[in-house]
Amino acid sequence: MHPEAPVTIPKYLENTYWWAYLHPRAVHIFERQWLVNLILWGNFARLRDAALQEMGTVINGRVLQVACVYGDFTEHMVRRLGLKGSVDVIDVAPIQINNLHAKLKLAGVDPSRVNALLQDSTDLHFADGSHDDVVVFFLLHEMPTDVRRKTVAEALRVTKPGGKLIFVDYHKPKAWSPFRYLMVPVLTTLEPFAMDVWNNEITSWLPQDAAIAKFEKQTFFGGLYQKVVFTKKA
Repeated sequence: MHPEAPVTIPKYLENTYWWAYLHPRAVHIFERQWLVNLILWGNFARLRDAALQEMGTVINGRVLQVACVYGDFTEHMVRRLGLKGSVDVIDVAPIQINNLHAKLKLAGVDPSRVNALLQDSTDLHFADGSHDDVVVFFLLHEMPTDVRRKTVAEALRVTKPGGKLIFVDYHKPKAWSPFRYLMVPVLTTLEPFAMDVWNNEITSWLPQDAAIAKFEKQTFFGGLYQKVVFTKKA
């Protein structure tokens, strides 16, 4: 477990994504289910459910969600919790933590099942192997390479032996997909780090000594999206 330290907003987040995650009106604009679904070309529910199904129809372990997300991802995860299940959600932005509390309340979700914490994904304040499953939903493409590498390492560190580390993110579409060409100007303009995720495998950001027992990858929507699951060695 890393020692507690003050959490500050990373410079890359302030400079690149202030309009989406940090501005006071960001939540008001983007926290709309229809909008996040539109941004993902109608694939939000499919990708959400693909990630959640990796943890089972009923979740009885301790789950970590790395970063709050717009849309009802967390609400659906909490509704899968069994009697012994719990969810930790971390984010580096206080406005996002506050939004999570508000939308869980609005959705009628029991707040006692969710522990929302202000933490940096590159410096998680959890013990090694503290979580049965860790999920990272559309976060890696928003990070510079060094931050992405540290985030993957930390997420793997807190995944228990035998547990799953689940990523859902963008992926380079197949050559026949029109989105292979349509999305390039969109991503290069609004998501300057995203092309790294197109052009590299998530495995390339694993620590060299990563103890992985199983690796699975599935693509969706002509290859524009991917789900990657690492099962940690028991």
